Amino acid sequence: MDIREYNGTSLAYMGDAVMSLLVREMLLAQGWQKSKILQKKSESWVSAKAQAYFLIQLKERAFFSEEEYAIVLRGRNTHSASKAKNADVTTYRMSTGLEALFGWLYLTHQEDRLKALWEEIQKIGEYQ
Repeated sequence: MDIREYNGTSLAYMGDAVMSLLVREMLLAQGWQKSKILQKKSESWVSAKAQAYFLIQLKERAFFSEEEYAIVLRGRNTHSASKAKNADVTTYRMSTGLEALFGWLYLTHQEDRLKALWEEIQKIGEYQ
């Protein structure tokens, strides 16, 4: 199947895994080792609220290309059967948009842009 035909949910599914892996690598590199602390810290990066916050900050910084923002919108506008545990619908959809972009960049082998996206999110910093 052509990646351009993937729906927003599929892209977000992959993007969730990509972002989670990046966060876990970062936390371990920072020296965190206790599982309870790792879990709590990772939530401040991969929760729907954190991802929606990052998306807003990235948009304000004019980070996205037109093509990338179209992918964000594809993810955001996807109707999912699942619901966020601790977020409203708008926040959940925004986080799905960011996850879709992570998935798309990964699946299209845009490693440099994926790295730039992750580095920009790290500059924004952990969501409180």
